[in-house]
Amino acid sequence: MSNGVQSFLSLGAMMIFSLISLRFDSAVLQNVEVEVENKVYLTAFSLADDLLEEIKQRAFDEKTVTFKAITPGALTPAANLNKESGEEWPNFDDIDDYNGYTKPVSLPHAEKYKITCQVSYVQSDDQDQISFAQTYFKKVEIFVDSPYLRHQVRLAYIFTLHSK
Repeated sequence: MSNGVQSFLSLGAMMIFSLISLRFDSAVLQNVEVEVENKVYLTAFSLADDLLEEIKQRAFDEKTVTFKAITPGALTPAANLNKESGEEWPNFDDIDDYNGYTKPVSLPHAEKYKITCQVSYVQSDDQDQISFAQTYFKKVEIFVDSPYLRHQVRLAYIFTLHSK
């Protein structure tokens, strides 16, 4: 074979190797991007779950902090679902104290997260339907936002009067 043909074959082999190398690098980069995104979402779900576990330790309503039989009409009115006067986190004593609760989280491994919580009464036969009257069912929705999340994380849980 002549030097020209050998040079041409060598050049072709180097081009093929370069293309394979570029594809491999882009695949590795894509895997790293997916791994980082998964860690961000896992952190967001963990933050939401931590708040939910905290809420599970609270009474269903201000009127049920001490256990007693109660009718739905005696529960906190839907328009007043919020913390009572003088109550501040972490000293909330019932579920609806978390309505409107917002907490920024910035730690070395979890930067610029914002956790918000909404609490509402829901229909007993359709927990996706908000009730403007008192019921034995409260829906807690926890939202986690971050500039690193493509989509907001939402975690919802239905509490019943005696769900502890």
